[in-house]
Amino acid sequence: MFEGRYIERGSPEYEAARTEALFNARHPARFPAAVLEAVSDADVVAGVRLARERGWMVAVRSGGHAWAGWSVRDDSLLIDMTGLREMTVDVNSMTATTRPSIRGGQELGPFLRRYGVVFPGGHCSNVGLGGYLLQGGQGWNSRQWGWGCENVVGVDVVTADGELVHADARHHPDLLWAARGAGPAFFGVVTRFYLRVHRMPEAFTHTTYAFPIECFEELIAWAHEVLPTLDVRVEPVIVGTRIPPPGVDVGGGPLLIMHVTGMFDTPEEARTLMAPLETCPVLDRALLRVFAEPTAFEDENTIMDAQNPPGMRYSADCAWTDATAAELMPMLGEIYRSLPTPESFVIWYGWAPQRPLTDMAFSMEGNVYIATYTIWEHEEDDAEMQDWVTSRFRALEPVSKGSYLGDADLTRRSSKFMADENFARLQQLRDLYDPDRLFFDFYQRPGCAVNEFEVTR
Repeated sequence: MFEGRYIERGSPEYEAARTEALFNARHPARFPAAVLEAVSDADVVAGVRLARERGWMVAVRSGGHAWAGWSVRDDSLLIDMTGLREMTVDVNSMTATTRPSIRGGQELGPFLRRYGVVFPGGHCSNVGLGGYLLQGGQGWNSRQWGWGCENVVGVDVVTADGELVHADARHHPDLLWAARGAGPAFFGVVTRFYLRVHRMPEAFTHTTYAFPIECFEELIAWAHEVLPTLDVRVEPVIVGTRIPPPGVDVGGGPLLIMHVTGMFDTPEEARTLMAPLETCPVLDRALLRVFAEPTAFEDENTIMDAQNPPGMRYSADCAWTDATAAELMPMLGEIYRSLPTPESFVIWYGWAPQRPLTDMAFSMEGNVYIATYTIWEHEEDDAEMQDWVTSRFRALEPVSKGSYLGDADLTRRSSKFMADENFARLQQLRDLYDPDRLFFDFYQRPGCAVNEFEVTR
């Protein structure tokens, strides 16, 4: 029936098939009825039809990087897309195609750069493109080029009826609308993405400063002031970490790293557009100071991969906010100062949207993005680590607009992640395309309303 492997629960290969692809070592205690390791479109079609025959629901795994392990669902057919590997590019039309299991930074990026083009793939190089794009796709140079999903111009989808269809602006446009933002609740299996790519700018540049944690309030206040003045090609991030860069010693305590990247046409343009960063009022206290120097994806991937070590246990949460620095600093400062393990980190990401979003399911963003990644080694610490991050983001709810699905764990904290009208339309399309509910909806805390904060604020 299948070209790829089909493994039912109880088989000796089952546990590895269930969890081996998961990046988070904190494996969910959920058990699919079977795992299909698809290697072709025909496998996916046959898998969807088999699930319908047996009364199973269908879950899909592309790269396995979802912090909450959304693809692992009880009594389902888990379709693992790792065996679908093709990529193509057409420089004349500035388009590319990719299978969902392709890793954006490790595979698609190097492939495209050989042709002088680039796609706004994820900052974390080992994230599979399927989940990344379905959830939105916050990636390199996205302040200028838009969310990853805004650069999706078509998808091939196996529907709940077990039919393979192509969706774009003219054919099944509702499916394309939903695929750009529905995330793990998309009611189909995307087998191929069609992407808009961009010319690779000549001057990929970074500015990096490191500061003692005592500079936090001044740095964040200034960052909120300077953010609206920055060109959209400038991508500012302030990281709270306990792992210092080489040559910096803070005795194991937390410190601040402002790492700003940008893609420019010339080094001169990079220096001009990054010049506002040199107005930072605490530069005289910098432990590291690098301004407008060349960088490369390989260098950036190394930094990001070091922040996300494999084989560890993770819990993450996030918030969009339009709050002022003064409103945000008390809660945010507590997170930056109290990171519970050496590996854990927090980011302030200056987003400052400059234009309306494309009409698509994805519809939640704000001036600033806050995300925290708690990282630890031992299972006995699970409850403490999970409670640490969840409690901090509950405290942020009074100044939060909502969450980004890519860094959310709705099983721990319910929150808003989509505009009300977009969420309503998504549910209407689900009724149309998947009336029997073959595919899973969003997975979150029992008893909580979907796309709403759990508590009244």
